[in-house]
Amino acid sequence: MLTGLLFALCATVLNSGAGLLQSAAAQQTSSRTHLALRPMYLAGLLVDGLGWICTVVALRHLPVFAVQAALGLSIALTAVATWGLYGVRLRAVDRVGVGACVLGLGVVAGSAGGEAPADFSGTAIVVLASGVAALAVAAIAVWRLSAAWPLSFIAGLGFGGTSLAVRAVHVAPDAGFDVGQLAGQPATYLIGLYWVIGITCYSRALAIGSLAGVTAVFSVTEVIAPGLVGIVLLGDPIRSGWIVPFAAGLVVAVAGVVALANAPTPPTVHRRRRHVR
Repeated sequence: MLTGLLFALCATVLNSGAGLLQSAAAQQTSSRTHLALRPMYLAGLLVDGLGWICTVVALRHLPVFAVQAALGLSIALTAVATWGLYGVRLRAVDRVGVGACVLGLGVVAGSAGGEAPADFSGTAIVVLASGVAALAVAAIAVWRLSAAWPLSFIAGLGFGGTSLAVRAVHVAPDAGFDVGQLAGQPATYLIGLYWVIGITCYSRALAIGSLAGVTAVFSVTEVIAPGLVGIVLLGDPIRSGWIVPFAAGLVVAVAGVVALANAPTPPTVHRRRRHVR
């Protein structure tokens, strides 16, 4: 369990860094073609990939909701990093929001039972396949909207679906890396499809919205939606006697996200960074 938690926290830091890099690149151009070629955006994708690898390892040791709760701490990291990099002053409500996110998501992560995660059923695979199709249609429908939150919401569901698809891949404990075994499982392809939806919607949301607002909507969706699916559909274990703390942690975390949704962010990445002595 400790191994899974450590990898989940590493993924959180990497994901936060990737979001900052991608946001900086997205605000420098309005062209999706040019965005994909920017070194800063490509660096963000690389860091995001490293974070994803850490997430995969964590999901092999912890329930989905515990891993996603740890990943949700990127909300707080992003808010603090925005202050550190751009000198944006955090209001009292923003500092309270950061604390609420850390406390709430920490309780959610601590609610995970010690049992090994359950295997996916055939029904769960069908649900995941239907979900990726629905998300693709929804992404097309909201793509040209001026508001960023619908795309942020879909991006959160996309990356959350990626975590569920990773859990759906069956790998024997004593088996090595078998490409043939992975290629023969539908969940392997669902990982890629969910990831494409998540990264494209996230990049588009960053281009038209504020970093704090996009991260808040994205992160809470990424935590709650797949976490609840894991509990209901997979029977992911909650520690005995921790149902109430688990629910309270969710409420506190959501309250923190609401507080951070309007956190001040620099309007452009051209704002001068603070000098660090």
